[in-house]
Amino acid sequence: MISCANSAKTESKNLSTETLKTNETLKQVKGDEKIIVGANQTEIYLPLLKGKRIGIVANQTSVIFKTHNKFTHLVDSLISLNIDVKKVFAPEHGFRGIGDAGEHLNDEFDSNTGLPIISLHGKTKKPSTAHLKDIDILIFDIQDVGVRFYTYLSTLHYIMEACAENNIPLIVLDRPNPNSHYIDGPVLDIKFKSFVGLHPVPLVYGMTIGEYAQMINGEKWLDNGLECDLKVISLKNYNHSLSYSLPIKPSPNLPNDKAINLYPSLDIFRGTPINVGRGTDCQMQRYGAPFFPKSEFSFTPKSNEGAKHPRFKGEKCYGTDLRDESKLNRFTLKYVLDAYKKTPKEIPFFGSTWNIHSGNAILKSQIEAGLTEEEIRETWEKDLENFKKIREKYLIYE
Repeated sequence: MISCANSAKTESKNLSTETLKTNETLKQVKGDEKIIVGANQTEIYLPLLKGKRIGIVANQTSVIFKTHNKFTHLVDSLISLNIDVKKVFAPEHGFRGIGDAGEHLNDEFDSNTGLPIISLHGKTKKPSTAHLKDIDILIFDIQDVGVRFYTYLSTLHYIMEACAENNIPLIVLDRPNPNSHYIDGPVLDIKFKSFVGLHPVPLVYGMTIGEYAQMINGEKWLDNGLECDLKVISLKNYNHSLSYSLPIKPSPNLPNDKAINLYPSLDIFRGTPINVGRGTDCQMQRYGAPFFPKSEFSFTPKSNEGAKHPRFKGEKCYGTDLRDESKLNRFTLKYVLDAYKKTPKEIPFFGSTWNIHSGNAILKSQIEAGLTEEEIRETWEKDLENFKKIREKYLIYE
C-alpha cells in the first residue's frame, strides 16, 4: 500500500510508484453490497458502442474491476471486446498518470495498443474538429476527487464543449467522489476563471463527476450556451455519505486517502512559498519551509514522481506533520493561517497565482487583515447556500 512512514519525526524512503493499493478496493458498502462503478456496467453501455468509432478520455484510473485488487484498463477491455477504439485523450499528468503537476505533455502513441494519445494538457485543452473527425461517440472515464482546482473538471468541460460543437454524444462513466461528504470553501468569482476553476462552484462541491457533467449542461456553462448530448452511466449502491477509498491514486501527488482528504486545505497553498510535501513520499500530508521557525519535525524535498523540481529541493524544511490529523469534514484555513504567521514579513507570502487558485481576490485581503477562520467562513455562507440549491437539481445520489 502506498503510504508515509509511521514515524512523525523523520522521512521514510521513497516507496513504489505502483498505483494499485493492496488493501480493500471497494470496501465501502451499503449492507453487503459493493459500490459498482460506471465502467463495470458494460451491459448498459456496450450496446451503444457496437459499430461505432470510439474515442476515450482516460488515464490510469479508467479501469474495469475484476476483484478487489485486480482490474483491466477500459481501453484494453473495449479493444478485447472488438469495440473500434480510435484514439485516447489524456488529461493533466497524462495517460499513465505520472506527469508533474502542471507539466505540458505532448501527443504520443500508446506502447500497448498503438493508439494515438492526444494530450489535453499541452498545446491544446480542447479536442479540435480534426481530432474528432473519425469519432462517433466519446467516453469520459476519469477518477475525480471533488475539488474545484483539480483540473479534470476543466477537461470535462472542454470535452463536453467539443462534443456539443461537433454533434458527438458523450458517455460519462461515473465514479465515487472521495470528498463528497461535505460542501465548503469560497465560491469562484467568475472574474478569476481559469483552467484551475471554470465555474462558480465552491472549493469542495460534493458531487460525482457524472452529476457535475449534468450541472455543466443544465447551467449552460458551455460556450454560447451549448448543450452536450450527455449520458451518465451512474453508480450502483452509492450515496454521498459513504466513505470511498480510491484503489488507484488519481495523480502523482495524491498517494493515499489521507492526502486526498487534506488536498483541498493544502493545495490552497499554490501561489505561496510553502512546500506541501511535494518531493517527499508524504505529499499533501505536511507543509513547511526553510524559513519557518526550527522545530522537531522537518523534511527535505527531492525529485520524485510528480515533482521533478519541488520547491526547496535539497533544503531542510521545518513545518507541520499532518499524518495523524483526524479526517476533515470541512475545508479549513488553519494551515494557511499558521503558515502566514510563520513566514517572515520580508518574504512575500502571496504570489501572482494565489487569486486564480483560491478563486477570488477577497481571501488574500482577509488573511492580510488578520481575520480569524470563522470570520472568513461567515463571508462564504450566502454563496454556499445558493450553490446548494443549484446542486440539488443535478444530484443522482442521496
